Amino acid sequence: MDNFNGTRRVVTDQAGLNSFLSKMYGTMTLAVLVSAVSSWLTLNVFATQVLGYFQQHAGMVWLILLLPIVLTMGISFSATRNPVGGFIMLMVVAIIYGVEFSLIAGAYTASNITAAFVSSAAVFATMSIYGTVTKRDLSRFGSHALAALVALFIASIINMFLKSPAITYIFSYIAVIIFVVLTAWDAQKMKQIYINYNTENSVMGLAIVGALTLYLDFVNLFISLLQIFGMNDRD
Repeated sequence: MDNFNGTRRVVTDQAGLNSFLSKMYGTMTLAVLVSAVSSWLTLNVFATQVLGYFQQHAGMVWLILLLPIVLTMGISFSATRNPVGGFIMLMVVAIIYGVEFSLIAGAYTASNITAAFVSSAAVFATMSIYGTVTKRDLSRFGSHALAALVALFIASIINMFLKSPAITYIFSYIAVIIFVVLTAWDAQKMKQIYINYNTENSVMGLAIVGALTLYLDFVNLFISLLQIFGMNDRD
């Protein structure tokens, strides 16, 4: 009887984990699709209105740059208590990033964007699967990647004044490596968070937090690869 109960608990736990992962990756995929649709609509349907609005209200550029950061913090702090609010904020973040992508997409060709998206999707899927199934503890690699990301952010700010294309090109490759590692680590981390805390928090709330984390990994991976493909074409 004890063996039967133990087996049943393992099966139930695995079913719960699979359900959590489905919710997390499903929500993350939805966020990516929302960004893609909002970017396409901005470029092809509302381009004149959007560009005209930003020309007349230059301060709004800062709003769309800073608002996702505020919403990201809000999702991280409140999603487990208010999953519906967290989901809405995640979709708003996805829409804003879609608009931002449309503003920079003019610097790249359609083939650049397609190649970057397909490459990002393939790399992201591979690393997220690896992070989910591997038994190896990736926390040390993740910590190093976070430290490297902070250093890269500071160096990128400095390069904004230097305006060196060569440095930007190198930084793009470094960013790809960083977010490849972070994708695997975040996938493993969210799996472990579910295992440890699913009885204390809303499972959907945890899935939204994980979806946000992985969405940001994917977005940054896509932008880095887009810069690489774009610069290769110019060369």
